[in-house]
Amino acid sequence: MNFAKAVFQASYGLSSQLPALDRPEIVFSGRSNVGKSSLINKLCNRKSLARVSGVPGKTATINFYEVDGVYLVDLPGYGYAKVGRQERRRWDELINSYFAGQRNVALLVQLLDIRHDPSADDRTMLEYLRHYGIPFVAALTKADKLKKSQQQAAAGRFAEICGEYGCRGVYVTSAENGCGIETLRGVLEEAAQGKEG
Repeated sequence: MNFAKAVFQASYGLSSQLPALDRPEIVFSGRSNVGKSSLINKLCNRKSLARVSGVPGKTATINFYEVDGVYLVDLPGYGYAKVGRQERRRWDELINSYFAGQRNVALLVQLLDIRHDPSADDRTMLEYLRHYGIPFVAALTKADKLKKSQQQAAAGRFAEICGEYGCRGVYVTSAENGCGIETLRGVLEEAAQGKEG
């Protein structure tokens, strides 16, 4: 997969708008401000393929990017307290209907901030993934903020926590310095090929 060739496909705010199920999909999930857009940009070697915002809760749509016949799917971030109840309900409906639509999910990348244990919202999402049998790996973001020894300790802790939910692997990443990006690209490629075959 040539990630550098990724193109923005469309944003969907309603489940009824989602595109046809005609190709493998790699999904990115995580709480608001965990760095989903930054990670997608780094994976694709692009500065602004996915819009990065300093304001949490900015991605209120499901964004689709296309690369080599595979969709990269950016789900809206969850857990941002300042979002109104009605907006949160719309997000829930959108995410639930995305998964209920029997999408062709090759792999879901669950983003977790390496500096903090999973929040209650993170655990709810992990439980959701386990319950529905969605294949996923964890990408620990913002690794550049920790020393190497701290990264290793955190990775071990997250492997233990996420392993309980059926996680297939934990990867230490940084959109800042590129740590773990090459490895993660390989994992995504393998998953997409497996889904096509």
